[in-house]
Amino acid sequence: MPSSTSPHPDQRGVEPHPDRPRNVTGDVDYTPDPSKSVSISPSRKEIQQKILNLYCGSASEEDMKVYAEKAIYDDPFSYCDTRYKIAGQWFGLPKMFSRLESLGTEVTSSGPHELVWKQKHKYTFAGISTSKTIDSFVSLKLEGKEPDEKVVYHKDMWDEKDYSHEGLGAILKKLNGDKLTYITKPPESI
Repeated sequence: MPSSTSPHPDQRGVEPHPDRPRNVTGDVDYTPDPSKSVSISPSRKEIQQKILNLYCGSASEEDMKVYAEKAIYDDPFSYCDTRYKIAGQWFGLPKMFSRLESLGTEVTSSGPHELVWKQKHKYTFAGISTSKTIDSFVSLKLEGKEPDEKVVYHKDMWDEKDYSHEGLGAILKKLNGDKLTYITKPPESI
């Protein structure tokens, strides 16, 4: 890991907590309907596209520039507290999956310092050609002013759940975030 990289000083303070989307029966619903997407500015569209590129396996330094150096990434399997550790996650996807496809998005909110969307993504495991399709809820906390905003917290929730940052699960997520870069070896220039 680059020696100049240190975690964000207020990790819980920048964590986004948007209202989770609900369907007509009141149940939490992460299934996107692109026709219901709210419109977003060109700079927000660029942020979203760079994140979607990463979900689709781009693992490029250019797409990684969407994150602030002390950004946080939080999903069901990992918790990363620097851009370099986040890169470790994205650089690992093409090693685990032979195909990564974005099947649809619905932007649900674009407010001051936030961009939130539902997405449907298909992951095809390398070697066994088995696929898993996931509906998730992505929320980004942004800092700076348009068009120069950077992602400081990227939260990806699956299965209509938010997650705890306590107990054994949190320890395993943090361990994954801290150690995966030793396997995936993203460029230190990130």
